[in-house]
Amino acid sequence: MITAEGLVKRYGAKTAVNDISFTVRPGQVTGFLGPNGAGKSTTMRMIVGLDRPSDGRVSVNGKPYAEHRAPLHEVGALLDAKAVHTGRSAYNHLLAMAATHGIGASRVREVIEMTGLESVARKRVGGFSLGMGQRLGIAAAMLGDPATLILDEPVNGLDPEGVLWVRRFVRHLASEGRTVFLSSHLMSEMALTADHIIVLGRGEIIADAPVSEIVTGDTRPRALVRSPHASRLADLLTAPEVAVIRSEAGVLEVTGLAASAIGDLAAANGIAVHELTPLTASLEEAYMALTNDAVEYRTEAVR
Repeated sequence: MITAEGLVKRYGAKTAVNDISFTVRPGQVTGFLGPNGAGKSTTMRMIVGLDRPSDGRVSVNGKPYAEHRAPLHEVGALLDAKAVHTGRSAYNHLLAMAATHGIGASRVREVIEMTGLESVARKRVGGFSLGMGQRLGIAAAMLGDPATLILDEPVNGLDPEGVLWVRRFVRHLASEGRTVFLSSHLMSEMALTADHIIVLGRGEIIADAPVSEIVTGDTRPRALVRSPHASRLADLLTAPEVAVIRSEAGVLEVTGLAASAIGDLAAANGIAVHELTPLTASLEEAYMALTNDAVEYRTEAVR
């Protein structure tokens, strides 16, 4: 597993990561979320020893990354898919990495097949598309068959088939008991992939909980109501804590009141209801609510 204790990283006067502690456990996919500039990449770099913490410590499988004698067998990391020798072929790039740990060519061929790179394995990496570069980065991360995977934006540049493959792949790795730490800006994909979420904002942990708890924890009840007397029902629902949006004729989207309460109110006033559907908040909505005050780079709303 990955364990961070009081982790701090300062760059001069700027504190990028501010006293964070968390544990990434085996057997599940842990998503790592946060706005740009939140400190996610810095944290991942400290895990694998590319940045030295200003304070605190972080260990992987019980040791700091630098103390592992064969780190590729412990941790597979994809932090920057472009960090490769562009003049080498994919096969030779992986072969060179394998040589540092005495890993045989047969394993190189395995990870090439695993990631769907057979047709381009002998081509120079400099000519790869963004998606092919991501697949090569994942192949490199899997080279030592590690127990722990750290993947920063692994679906970046992938087509829908590639995104689906990554989702199934990381879920399979977690089912084998491995530790999977995954960052992404695609909330819809993270909702389908992750079991647990850690949210970072301005270098501090905002949330650290299962996906289900994050989705339900900070969101009010919502319901879709369809009625031939929608206007009358909307007037009855008027209250400071209740918001009503009329999305189309005869349809209301109600926030702040449970579907059961809306149904009881309609029945008590003799209002026919043709549809009453509770609406589940999305991970994206929960994330936006959590990080609303932690966005460093904010754009103006389109008018």
